[in-house]
Amino acid sequence: MNRAAPACAIVGGGLGGFVTYTTLRHGGLEPAEIAVFGTDPDPAATFRACAAAIRQRHMRSESDGHCLARSFPGLAVRSALRSGSVRPLIDSVRDRYRPTVEEFLAHVADVREGSGWDESFRHGRVERLRAVDGGFEVDDRGVFAHVMVAPGHAGLAYPPGFEHDGRAVHSYERHDYADEVVIVGAGMAAATEWLNALAAGASVVSVRRREPARRPLNVDRAYFTKRGLAGFQRTGPEARIGLLRSFVAPSYPPGREWDEPLAHAAATGRFRVEPEVNGAAQVICATGFRRGFDADPLLRDLVERHRLETAGGWVVLDGDSTVPAVTDEQRTLGLAGACAQWAHPGADTLVGMKYAARHFLRRVRRWRTR
Repeated sequence: MNRAAPACAIVGGGLGGFVTYTTLRHGGLEPAEIAVFGTDPDPAATFRACAAAIRQRHMRSESDGHCLARSFPGLAVRSALRSGSVRPLIDSVRDRYRPTVEEFLAHVADVREGSGWDESFRHGRVERLRAVDGGFEVDDRGVFAHVMVAPGHAGLAYPPGFEHDGRAVHSYERHDYADEVVIVGAGMAAATEWLNALAAGASVVSVRRREPARRPLNVDRAYFTKRGLAGFQRTGPEARIGLLRSFVAPSYPPGREWDEPLAHAAATGRFRVEPEVNGAAQVICATGFRRGFDADPLLRDLVERHRLETAGGWVVLDGDSTVPAVTDEQRTLGLAGACAQWAHPGADTLVGMKYAARHFLRRVRRWRTR
């Protein structure tokens, strides 16, 4: 077998694909053995644009929310070494360390430069993935024994009726603020936009279907432990669908940095909650991304072509984030990112992406030693 020929393909050049790539490189694969297909060579391009649009300053993730294969040392250790202060380490122990967006983006750039990513990157959007003998045909670009599909989010989600409304802009698109702003949604993006608009001098109307939960992370920390994840993976389909839907319900972290500005604005008549948009001049849709495999053309085609099992909008996966119907001893098809939540409820986090990547690497290693 020609070891220099790419045996692995990563479909998706975002953070999910990047984490998979760094894990494969850490596991001993050379850049020439990995083909990465994406539309932008910057793995943080989508995140960078979304964070800039909502003026995000800090990550919601903690110290281990980085792109390297090993969890330790995390971003808190690197911050402590750089600053000469132990404060990041103390905050990390107390689960209060939040790296800045600037720190995270600098980390991605450093890892990209030293990883060989640009050598493996191939520009282009993959439209078809087909299982064949010994692997998977990726469009007309070749057959690869092992493929990780990390397509990222399928696109911006708008409230019904606002997709083409001239008053509406999505929170993840560049925008300024009118004198009075209606913000639809109640999750992290919405909460960030409430503060942004208030800081810009606007009055804010929050339109929401339900009150948001107040929790540090979307998914409870227990599910990031081996025991918690094992319990999640033992659940039946209906219970698992219920859990996954609860994790995507609106939430933002507790804390005075949110509560005090909102309380002051409410007391002065600049912040209120309403059930409907009504006649607002500007509507900011802080409603996140489209969800479900059928929102992504590549995943939808993959499911239909190979009659893959699905449940509640998710592709049913084995516990190692692989697609059981088309994965065997000779080939591997794995999913990473939000589309892999059937295997790991935090699959759309950097920690969850590493979970999928490490299992993918194990299968590649077994195949290479045969």
